[in-house]
Amino acid sequence: VQLQASGGGLVQAGGSLRLSCAASVRTGSSFATGWFRQAPGKEREWVAAISRRGDSRKYTDSVKGRFTISRDYAKTTVYLQMNSLKPEDTAVYVCAVKSDSSYSVHTSYTTSGDYDSWGQGTQVTVSS
Repeated sequence: VQLQASGGGLVQAGGSLRLSCAASVRTGSSFATGWFRQAPGKEREWVAAISRRGDSRKYTDSVKGRFTISRDYAKTTVYLQMNSLKPEDTAVYVCAVKSDSSYSVHTSYTTSGDYDSWGQGTQVTVSS
């Protein structure tokens, strides 16, 4: 599965961005998808996850109430809407999918080891 992440940019604190993760699969296909981020000098951090069915969504504590993960089945795209951005959200954001379709459609995953296909990163910079 090839993934294309986009939507990053430079924004002031309090602003919003929407990241997109487009998968190169047939329309209607879906995979459990996660967003991760890595800031300079820090380890990669899980941010949000959504199940294949879209009925399970999870967020790391630092983004709860500000970020929303969603999916568009027709476009085989997963979005990360980021509101009330803070300088500490500055990082390279990467999306990943679990391409094995044998697992539950209702499960979302929060660790990088659960995912087997990764996209390239998109830079998000939040100025104070």
